[in-house]
Amino acid sequence: MVATLIACSKEEKPVVSENRTSFATRYAAAWSGKDPVAFGTFYDEAGSLIVNGSASAGRAAIVETARSYMAAFPDMVVRMDSLREESGATVFHWTWTGTNTGPGGTGKAVNLTGYERWTFSADGLILKSDGHFDNDEYQRQLKGESPTSH
Repeated sequence: MVATLIACSKEEKPVVSENRTSFATRYAAAWSGKDPVAFGTFYDEAGSLIVNGSASAGRAAIVETARSYMAAFPDMVVRMDSLREESGATVFHWTWTGTNTGPGGTGKAVNLTGYERWTFSADGLILKSDGHFDNDEYQRQLKGESPTSH
């Protein structure tokens, strides 16, 4: 009986299920796909997308956040770098590239890495995505400054 309980306990999983990997691959493609409504379908109606502490709550707000990134970076590509289970969440590591040629853009290219920590609703959609990237590096690239500029 003890062995059964131990075998069923929740632990960190180094390998993510094939379904979750497929989901993450499709999610990255949706970020890159220039269709913010299609991107929004990865989120629960009551879901939230947090980017460096700034939250978009509800699917409609998430769609508008995606729309703003897609408009600012029309050639944006998000690539999945890795995926793992950690402390009850799925951690999606990504690389984002694009050129800020949208309205009022700087014309500068960005190449950033970051991650999102996902929790899922009962129906398998993202309930919360807590995303992070280096905003100082992002601002530096938008301005076209070299890494040694101050």
